Order: sequence, then structure tokens, then C-alpha cells
Amino acid sequence: MRICYSKINLFLILERSGLVVKVAKFGGSSLASSSQLQKVIDIIRADSKRRAVVVSAPGKRFSGDIKVTDLLIQYAQAYLAKQPLEPIQSQILARYREIAAGFELPAADFKPIETHILGLPEQDYASEAYVLDAFKAAGEDNNAKLVAAILNHLGMPSHYLSPHESGLVVTDCPGDAQVLESSYQQLATFRKSKEILIIPGFFGYTENGAICTFSRGGSDITGAIFARAFKAELYENFTDVDAIYAANPGIVPHPEPIDHLTFREMRELSYAGFSVFHDEALIPAIEGGISVRVKNTNHPEKPGTLISARKIYDPKKPISGIASDKGFLGIYVRKYLMNKQVGFVAKILQILDENHVSFEHIPSGIDDVTIIIRESELTPDIEPKVLNEIRQAIKPDDLRVIHHYALVMIVGEGIQDHIGMMAKATTSIAQAGVSLVTLNHGASPVSIMFGIREKDTANTVRSLYKAFFKPAKKLQR
Repeated sequence: MRICYSKINLFLILERSGLVVKVAKFGGSSLASSSQLQKVIDIIRADSKRRAVVVSAPGKRFSGDIKVTDLLIQYAQAYLAKQPLEPIQSQILARYREIAAGFELPAADFKPIETHILGLPEQDYASEAYVLDAFKAAGEDNNAKLVAAILNHLGMPSHYLSPHESGLVVTDCPGDAQVLESSYQQLATFRKSKEILIIPGFFGYTENGAICTFSRGGSDITGAIFARAFKAELYENFTDVDAIYAANPGIVPHPEPIDHLTFREMRELSYAGFSVFHDEALIPAIEGGISVRVKNTNHPEKPGTLISARKIYDPKKPISGIASDKGFLGIYVRKYLMNKQVGFVAKILQILDENHVSFEHIPSGIDDVTIIIRESELTPDIEPKVLNEIRQAIKPDDLRVIHHYALVMIVGEGIQDHIGMMAKATTSIAQAGVSLVTLNHGASPVSIMFGIREKDTANTVRSLYKAFFKPAKKLQR
């Protein structure tokens, strides 16, 4: 006899067998207090597919408050300086106790958190870098323990899944760890858990058993890693905004929300200054082909922004967003017949490499080239050395550093095929009275980059927004 299941029944069978999973990550503002955590609990209850929950450390409860991660950094600094620890320990524990008290969590269930935080100075650390990572990671780690304990206390079977237990192994790079590819197979074994998994974000363990954190904001990375490992139906990233917006609301009042982005668009926008995601956070999800939806913990009924591999191209809306970032400089090099000299740019890049300086962009002409670098990379103490080595290596006609660059980027799939995009953009910038320092189009098929002076950033973004989107409300010029 042939048995046929409807799509709905088949979906229910998959769901009940634990094969359909959503990974949900909640940021620090979503977990800052017991009232915020209640919203998170309601969101978890609302969808049985939310079986894996990645948590950040408690964030700010109000303007002027301090994040638990920042308190933990102060704790580490006090420990290294051999200063009294009790005041900062009490301050940190008070944040967790406040959340626990909101749910009347028994003291015995809170004890492991207290023991961990008070015991941090008693551990052995290979260097100060490992001290800082272990102390910082305690924010997410203990919040995961706390959330799991509260859920169990409320009758929602949950399991605190530490990176050590899950097998989240990372490179031995404190503050900038990368997940090892071999971790994914071990992580996947937890996919069918019957309990809700509460996972601390931000860190993993090295093969030698040391704690190493991802870049700051790395809880997003942890969420993307588990989404890929679990082959999740969706990676939900809950934050404190209703959607990703087409421009920075601090520059353009009331910008349009973006309903759909591709991975490539989001990566470009994150790199160029969008603060919703760490610019490397989505890479595991991209590699796994897992769609991401950004939602607001405070308004979970709103659709948010979907980020996926592909989207339907709308010729009437070729631009998805406008991003800007400050803090760049340009090493300007000019030499007659530069284009005839084989290895000219390679010599410059080799000097940067030897001085551990990474670059961002290299717009060039026939006889000149500008190396765009973040100010934090070419620090004042090594700038003279780098310039001297470039002079000796290539004997340029002109060599100088131009500080206080900003980059503004317009991003959209299909931008390279849309006639008149460059003209429309540069015209709007000119109308704002802004002079372009450099321009880069072609390095990416989804973006056009404009280099400007930092002081012109706001005017440039506003003018571009006005050109490509509906006029923003109360636009200030």
C-alpha cells in the first residue's frame, strides 16, 4: 500500500523528529534585564522550531548604563594590575542576580554563575591576551547558564551547551579566533536535541583547551556557525531595531527599511559601516546557504529584513542601501611611467606586508596609485618607517599620506547593469558641494565606492539617499 503525506503533515513529522530547526541569536540589549529576557522567552515559546538559542552577555539597560562585557574587561584589568577585585566582582554579580531575581530563580541554581565569576582569577593563563579573552567570554558563558536555568525553572526543558561540550574548536588567536572546519561535524551531533539548547556566543576553545574569543560582536558569528552546522531552516538574529535600514538613521532621519538583501549586499554594507552585523559574522551562514532574518526583540511581529543568497531584482530599485565609514587614510604615490614598471605596486604591498599593515582598496591611474588603509593600521609610530621604505624601493616623484578619508558606498545587486548609476550618484554628490577624492567601481559587481573627506560624510550620504530613495522626512541639509 502506498502512503502519501501532504506537505503539511510531512512538515509536522520533520518538526517533531527534530529535523527542522531555527537558530535564534539574541543580542545584549535583548538580555539586559529580566523584563527583556521575558520577551525572549515569549519569542522562544512562540515557535517550536527555535531549538538552538545563542545568547550575548547582558547589555545596557538604559542610556548611560554599562555592558557586562565592559565590566568584565575592567575586572581583567584590575586582576592584571593586582588591584582589589571585590568591588567589580560585586558589580558584575549584581547584574546577573537582578535578572535571576525577576524570575525567582532558586539560589542553588545561581551558584554555578557566582562560582565561575569569582573563580576567574584563580585560573592559570598563558599570557595577558588569554586572561582578557577568558574574562570577556564569561559574560556570554554565564548568561547562557542563567537563561538555561531560568527556562528550566519555568518548565521549558533546556540545556546549557558550552563550546567545550559542543566541540566548537577555534584557532589559537586571542581576540580574533576563527572556527576550525573540523568543528562542524561534531557540532551537528547536537541538532536533534529534545531540549532547547542555550549556547553562549562569542568564544570557543583551542585544541589546547584555552578560551579564545571571536572579534567583538562575535556572538553573531557563533549563531551563524551553529546555523550552518545544524543546516537550519533559518538563522534569526534578534536585536533592538525593526529592520536593517537603507541608510544610517543618525544621518538620514527615518530611512526606508530594507525588506530583502543578498549575502553579497549585506557583506558590502557591513564592511562599509552598517553596524547591525560584524562584517565577518555572516560568512558561516553564507557558506552553509542559510538564510538570515534580522528581527526586533521588542517587536517580534514585524517582518524585519531577510538576507539570502538571491533575491528578485527590481529595476525600479537598483540600490538597496547606502553605507559610510570613517577612519581611513590614503598613501598617494606618483611616478612617471609607473605603468611600464613590472612589480611597481607589488613592491609597495610587500613593504606593507613586512610591516603588518593591511590595505583596503587600490584605485590607480597611469602614473599614480592610492593605497587606502584604515588609520588604525598605519599608526603614527610606523608611518615614517613605511614611507621611507617606499621611497627607497621605488623612488617616487610624489609620495604623501592623506589622512581623514571616509568611504561611502552604494550597494545593490545589478548595479553594474543599470544605465546611468554612476552619473546619478556623482551628480548628487556634486550638488551637495562635495569633492570626490577617489572612486572605485568594478572591484565589486554590487557596489560603487566613493572616497571623500570625513567632514563631508553626512552631506554625501544624505544627497545620495535623496537621489535614490524617497525623500527622508525632515531632511536636514
